[in-house]
Amino acid sequence: MRPREVQHTESNEENIRKFQEDFNKVKAEIEKHVIGQKSVIEKVLYAVFLGKNVLLEGLPGLGKTTLAKAISRSLDLETKRIQFTPDLMPADITGTNIIEQKPGGGISIEFNEGPIFTSICLADEINRATPKTQSAMLEAMQEKRVTIAGETKRLSDTFCVIATQNPIELEGTYPLPEAQLDRFIFKIIIEETSLEDLIAICDLTTSDYKPKIVPIINEQQLLDYRSNILSIMVPEYLKNYAARIVRATHPNNEDAPPSVKKYVNFGSSPRGLQSLIMAAKVSAASKGEISVSDENIKEVLFSSLRHRIILNFEGEAKQIDSDDLIRDILKTIIIIPESEFK
Repeated sequence: MRPREVQHTESNEENIRKFQEDFNKVKAEIEKHVIGQKSVIEKVLYAVFLGKNVLLEGLPGLGKTTLAKAISRSLDLETKRIQFTPDLMPADITGTNIIEQKPGGGISIEFNEGPIFTSICLADEINRATPKTQSAMLEAMQEKRVTIAGETKRLSDTFCVIATQNPIELEGTYPLPEAQLDRFIFKIIIEETSLEDLIAICDLTTSDYKPKIVPIINEQQLLDYRSNILSIMVPEYLKNYAARIVRATHPNNEDAPPSVKKYVNFGSSPRGLQSLIMAAKVSAASKGEISVSDENIKEVLFSSLRHRIILNFEGEAKQIDSDDLIRDILKTIIIIPESEFK
């Protein structure tokens, strides 16, 4: 049985318009510190407003860490940073129980919280840690809780992970497990800086001018906006379109293009469709719209699906780009017009 569609009221529409206004203000504050990469800023904000995790991939020095810190300041959220290294242990992330000697004799067991107990967890160079340590993030990323010595501890409702990674070709990196990759709503590729932006970055970082980021909203406002975002409607014909795209990432699906059937081992899980729909909703809200359009879906499509397509041996050997496979899918899957959809 499907959940009942939320009926939109004038209050909802007003809240969405207010969200659009505050979203643009937050983005403007971030752009004081982060030069260029406007599309990247928007998509990371989409993830944070939804309370979802995002993976940023790019070479060192492209501003991934700066972006994460600027977002936390503009939203007035606590942030903690974990520098992932090969010798990092799971307890360094989640925390551990410590035995303490009492002054009058006897002992007590106290829990020492790890850096994952925060609103925004910056996981820097996450693919430099071993798979065992990376797996310590799984429960927190999906369920916003951690289990330590059999005891479950809740994380903040605004908790999310902004992870950065270097391209896997670099020395000293480990591929992220598929189960962990699937928990990121987006994988965003940080492109090379343009000439104009590079000069602007140089001007900003080699002078004594340090722009201050002003918080625009607080934690409770963010949670209220999240509720408004999730109430946005998605027409049935667009849900059908998004679902057929996700199904076409599987090589055994009849709608999959020849390239997918040849080079893909596994396609997207249901989380791919969930991520695509939620991201399309916040994309629509950021533009003041109360209903999702096909343009909202296409805006977030590549970031939502590129990391969920697992290549087979031939695809790996030929270094097939998953973005090219998604382009082939878009040529195959067409939108059924609303007037013809049943």
